Amino acid sequence: MKRTIPQMFENSVSKYSNNILMWEKRTEKYEGTSYNEMHKLVRSFAAGLLSFGLNKGDRAALISEGRNDWVMSELAVLYIGAINVPISVKIDELSDLKFRISHSGCKFVIVSGNHFHKIKKIKNDLPELEKIILLDPQSSYEKDEIYKDEIFISGNTFLKEKENDFNKIVDSIAESDYANICYTSGTTADPKGIILTHRNYTANVEQATSLLPIPETYCSLLILPWDHSFAHTAGIYTLMKNGASMASIQIGKTPLETLKNVPINIKEIKPTFLLSVPALAKNFRKNIEKGIREKGEKVEKLFLKALNLAYDYNGNGYNRGRGIKFLKKPLYKLFDKIIFSKIREGFGGELEFFIGGGALLDLELQKFFYAIGIPMFQGYGLSEAAPIISANVPAKHKLGSSGFIVENLEIKICDDKGNSLKIGERGEIVVKGENVMVGYWKNEKATKETVRDGWLYTGDLGYIDEDGFLYVLGRSKSLLIGSDGEKYSPEGIEEMITEHSLFIEQIMLYNNQSPYTTALIVPNKDAIFNFAKGNNIDIKTENGQDAILKKIESEINEFRIGGNYANMFPERWLPSAIAVLGEGFTEQNKFLNSTLKMVRGKIVEFYRRRIDYLYTAEARNICNPQNRNIIGRL
Repeated sequence: MKRTIPQMFENSVSKYSNNILMWEKRTEKYEGTSYNEMHKLVRSFAAGLLSFGLNKGDRAALISEGRNDWVMSELAVLYIGAINVPISVKIDELSDLKFRISHSGCKFVIVSGNHFHKIKKIKNDLPELEKIILLDPQSSYEKDEIYKDEIFISGNTFLKEKENDFNKIVDSIAESDYANICYTSGTTADPKGIILTHRNYTANVEQATSLLPIPETYCSLLILPWDHSFAHTAGIYTLMKNGASMASIQIGKTPLETLKNVPINIKEIKPTFLLSVPALAKNFRKNIEKGIREKGEKVEKLFLKALNLAYDYNGNGYNRGRGIKFLKKPLYKLFDKIIFSKIREGFGGELEFFIGGGALLDLELQKFFYAIGIPMFQGYGLSEAAPIISANVPAKHKLGSSGFIVENLEIKICDDKGNSLKIGERGEIVVKGENVMVGYWKNEKATKETVRDGWLYTGDLGYIDEDGFLYVLGRSKSLLIGSDGEKYSPEGIEEMITEHSLFIEQIMLYNNQSPYTTALIVPNKDAIFNFAKGNNIDIKTENGQDAILKKIESEINEFRIGGNYANMFPERWLPSAIAVLGEGFTEQNKFLNSTLKMVRGKIVEFYRRRIDYLYTAEARNICNPQNRNIIGRL
């Protein structure tokens, strides 16, 4: 039996026909669509796309919020052997959007009403684009614009007249046929189109399921964008293969309104597990801690006591409750019943765990969620690997690691010359398996650099410990490199500083073979204003500005010898000079990508003059004219 996505879905439809595949809330309550019902929609929509001229090998872009129509549209495209190009709804820069559609040579665009205006503005610059299919009704249509109902009508007619022809097309799809072209965020140059085949996906779903079996009773609310490789495979296809259910967030009139629906929808859906990224995890934690504080000082003190006991009892997860820690189990169970269980009710009461991906998840965050009984298990992957490479799971986990390697995947840690390193030695993570991409679309040079003899060179640094757990240390391109050539990943330091400081919202460390490390810091304006108010500081005066700057500096000094968090990192990688910024790193200014990772190359390029200034004698004093100027304008 061929291991294609349509065949995988067909198998699930025959096994789990009446199970709910999709939960969607369009009005007052969630309504379910079964596997069988979705199957009929997919076949009808696929036949309609075929009748309108989308053929095997053609590309169709899909731009929509997560909803039933997203899954239906992708499956329909794949059922006729065409290639789906999922595009993030967060891409608002029209030149970026145009590049992806043009570069992939999309013949069709399938788009929701909320994002149709973007396509309308650029369609005249896309000569290969023939049809725009609207997932939501419009007041009027131009000749190249079609509402989805027309596709269904045409598809139903096609199936009545030529069902055998349609079935032959579905049966002709090979495992090696391209399924998706997924574009990278383009952090250093034009985005690269990652080519993933049907087998890349089905292999990775098999790998994920072998590590974490998913019962058909499981349900997840898919909070992350559905084009995100992590949500795509670990969410949509892994759930689909196993007969489980997925739910979409209720779409609001604005992105903010949609975001506000998340906690409401979690309580309604009562998910078994959630996929998360660090930014989302931090937000969840802030809301939990805010709720505890609002209950008063006594509750907060009890919560902190319970948290510390849980931290000690849990250890790193792998050694949970071992040795003398076992004696603390009854008290931990008591705290869990009177405090932590109440917190879990805010997540629907059925939530068993999170799977974290997209970026490295701070160890402190992992310990926090583990303590309250809904562990956030770190995983690791790359879109180029479809994307799952490793994961911590309930049955086997070690906090701080990125988990165990999935089955049927070779892995090695290599030095700069490509030689394999021993257990515990640090180098580049290199993997080989059926989930590794074909290459980059129309980019032979990048393909040859990244995939060599079937091995995917990830560009990430890491090591494997004696128990077989993978530790990911960060991107090789983001490394701090001292003047003596020593290297260090900045991400863990940055995470820890923002986690422990109320006054530092964001920080980017920089050292490119320089005598010392520097930092670009985005201050937390609310914390600074509260500090100034509480200490009668006028930030419009030079003395007031100096007081604020010294406070920010003292937050960094907490990680130096004598500070509360000393010895967490080698001191040489802490900044000796700091530039305070007036604007944060956001998706809008392109300093964060769609997974909310810093786009270091663009930040360095934009702030080049400020960084150069940090290597002058004047800038070593944080109370320098440039920083005073920024603080005075807050």
